[in-house]
Amino acid sequence: MELFERPGVKTTGEGEKAVLLHVRTRTDESPEALDEFVELVRSAGAAIESVLVVTRTQFDARTLIGKGKAEELKTEVEALEAGLVIVNHDLSPSQERNLEKLLGCRVLDRAGLILDIFAQRARSHEGKLQVELAQLQHLSTRLVRGWTHLERQKGGIGLRGPGETQLETDRRLVAVRINQLKRRLEKVRSQRQEGRKGRQRAEVPTVALVGYTNAGKSTLFNRLTEAGVYVADQLFATLDPTLRRVGLPQGGAMVLADTVGFVADLPHEL
Repeated sequence: MELFERPGVKTTGEGEKAVLLHVRTRTDESPEALDEFVELVRSAGAAIESVLVVTRTQFDARTLIGKGKAEELKTEVEALEAGLVIVNHDLSPSQERNLEKLLGCRVLDRAGLILDIFAQRARSHEGKLQVELAQLQHLSTRLVRGWTHLERQKGGIGLRGPGETQLETDRRLVAVRINQLKRRLEKVRSQRQEGRKGRQRAEVPTVALVGYTNAGKSTLFNRLTEAGVYVADQLFATLDPTLRRVGLPQGGAMVLADTVGFVADLPHEL
């Protein structure tokens, strides 16, 4: 059986041409959910060609949105010559595969979209490790998709076990890398825990700025600390927590922390 091979990327001067599919479960849903979705896509750098809103009380096991709406989506993709469909909902591996085969373009669900943004923005060593781990965990259930060579028995010098298919090799290598990342992250977290214990022994209070992404936490952090951390009018401009020691007017000091912002339905891997 020949698996679907993904087509090339279609771009404009503003980014990859994308059609957005917003799936809601009730007609009285707050408009903020769609606004957030659009901002996430813009933050990822895609050029939004069209937005299709679908209301479903029950999800279709094959395509999430049902055959009729999927055909409507296909017509929109072909008319706009879009190379990407982004769905504001989690898709199962089979739903993603079925939609890609029907639409003839790449399909990305909400979890994949947020992971892509995180991959673009992570700057610290720990942040990059965390994002890579989350991406691989997300990918591990989707390795049957998008690659015509995976089921073929072909040479993999120095990598393949006896009788392994390429798909089995890919799964094994992903599992090995996931274990490596978990060990490295555990080491980083142990080092961070030592720093936390040191602050506790010194009785230095820690104050964290928390809230929705792009609410202005980093701007406030810079005003209070003169740290100069990166600030931008986009979702998830901050992906790495930053700590600074700040003197208090009455004497003494505290540690102020700039944190990663909240967003609805954040992938469990993150």
